Amino acid sequence: MSRIGQSPVYFLENVEVKFENKLLRLKGPKGLLEMQISNLVDVKIGDNNISVENKENTKKGKANWGTTRALINNMVIGVTKGFTKDLEIVGVGYRGAVSGKKLTLNLGLSHAVEIEIPDDIEVKMDGNTKLSISSANKQKLGEFCSVLRSKRPPEPFKGKGIRYVDEYIIRKEGKKK
Repeated sequence: MSRIGQSPVYFLENVEVKFENKLLRLKGPKGLLEMQISNLVDVKIGDNNISVENKENTKKGKANWGTTRALINNMVIGVTKGFTKDLEIVGVGYRGAVSGKKLTLNLGLSHAVEIEIPDDIEVKMDGNTKLSISSANKQKLGEFCSVLRSKRPPEPFKGKGIRYVDEYIIRKEGKKK
């Protein structure tokens, strides 16, 4: 059994931590993140660390203990360094463009796909086919990348579509004549 909840989460001096009424707020150079803490765990704030303590020795209590600690660790990393995911658009004529808070994708459909970029997410284009998406919130970043990818997922025959840069697509052989 993992005991990830035992180890404290360390943070730097430039991170401001507030905990009141089961709401944990972290403010750093990359932004502000909030999280509602479960009643099954206790959060203690030290000098430069946050520790999570298990209140109940039940299966659900232990699960929340480790999960809460991992989420707090992701929040600390998010407000200090931030998270980044790189995507690429593969296919002849497939391209994207960012204008203001809109991302326009030409993906071989009869129309261009326009996606509204949320406020806490930053999208940068490197050429027409490389996207670099960054945010302080790891969950929202993954959700937004998943929405982008769902517009044209990579297909196994030619490999066309939107994919992560480090992703490997298993290719299939076409029909035999």
